[in-house]
Amino acid sequence: MNSRTLIAFFVNLVIAAPVFAEDAGHGKPGGDASGIIKLTAEEQRAAGVVVDRVSRRALGETIRVPGNVEINMYRSARVTPRITAQVVARHVILGESVSAGQRMVTLSSVAMAEAQAELIIANREWERSRSLGPESVSERRYTEARVARQLALARVLAYGMTEAQADALMSTSEAERASGVFDLLSPQAGTVLQDNFIVGELIEPGRVLFDISDESVMWVEARPIAVGVPDIHTGMPARVTPDGVNWIDGTVVQRYHRVDETTRTHGVRIEVDNADDQLHERQFVEVEIVTGKGDTVLAVPSAAVTMIGDTPTVFKVEHGHEFHAESVASGPTVGDWTAVSAGLREGDVIVVAGIFHLKSLMLKSSLGGGHAH
Repeated sequence: MNSRTLIAFFVNLVIAAPVFAEDAGHGKPGGDASGIIKLTAEEQRAAGVVVDRVSRRALGETIRVPGNVEINMYRSARVTPRITAQVVARHVILGESVSAGQRMVTLSSVAMAEAQAELIIANREWERSRSLGPESVSERRYTEARVARQLALARVLAYGMTEAQADALMSTSEAERASGVFDLLSPQAGTVLQDNFIVGELIEPGRVLFDISDESVMWVEARPIAVGVPDIHTGMPARVTPDGVNWIDGTVVQRYHRVDETTRTHGVRIEVDNADDQLHERQFVEVEIVTGKGDTVLAVPSAAVTMIGDTPTVFKVEHGHEFHAESVASGPTVGDWTAVSAGLREGDVIVVAGIFHLKSLMLKSSLGGGHAH
């Protein structure tokens, strides 16, 4: 190569250098040739990016089993007639919230009419004997009047009248009040879960007219749990999820002692706060029970770990606004936490929310989609 050719080559190289330099910085997040994503504080807030420090923690040993939501039987009640009666009117409907003592249904019964008439007569006789006193009537008559009134009162109460209704009946001497009509009241506050009857229907004793339950606290029946599983006892923390995303905290309140003859497994009952009305009877859920504490390990929220290619990756934060994709060696996942054996140190700041946004920016940049801002 002669001297003229060498001079021409170096001149062209000098002219082209700025172009190559410009291309090297273009298409990377924030314009950084190293591939670092840069976001201002305002951009982080808009993207929902949340950061936290990596720390060591003792991950609990857990088991996961399917579960079924049931009403809390200790917070439930049934409204049933004790005598044959006809439905005159209903006062609440399915799904309605009721309070303790609220009128549920009005019934009419021949047996109740007879009992009401006996109470009016017995009460009148007792009031007469009491006003005269045991000195003016025989002791036998005085005692008989008192017992007769008590028996008549017990009968109407046993048939379904309340003490207040019976007192109101005894306060009058009108025979027309012995109509056989009476109301059944709600024994507790809760929600009406069943009301399978129609007005005019003749109802036999024991027929369930209403099921009422306080759904603010529900039960979850978790099964099957193998006999060989470490001891699960009342008071252990647990949680349930109806959708695999949202978890609701609960507590183990009972482990069944009887083993299923077919599956040779136990069942566990978990009590769950349902104040937000997320759970409903017969709903299927996933149950996680913490059975013990493991060793202290470096762990990050499972939501902070994403797969880039085939590699578990987290976004490490530097200088408050730079986000570096760091590959990590992830260990077991327990609940919402994943153990990390390599790639991070205690105290490192990582992204725990907004991962998808950062990942999309990084992929866009790698494809030449422009800056991350």
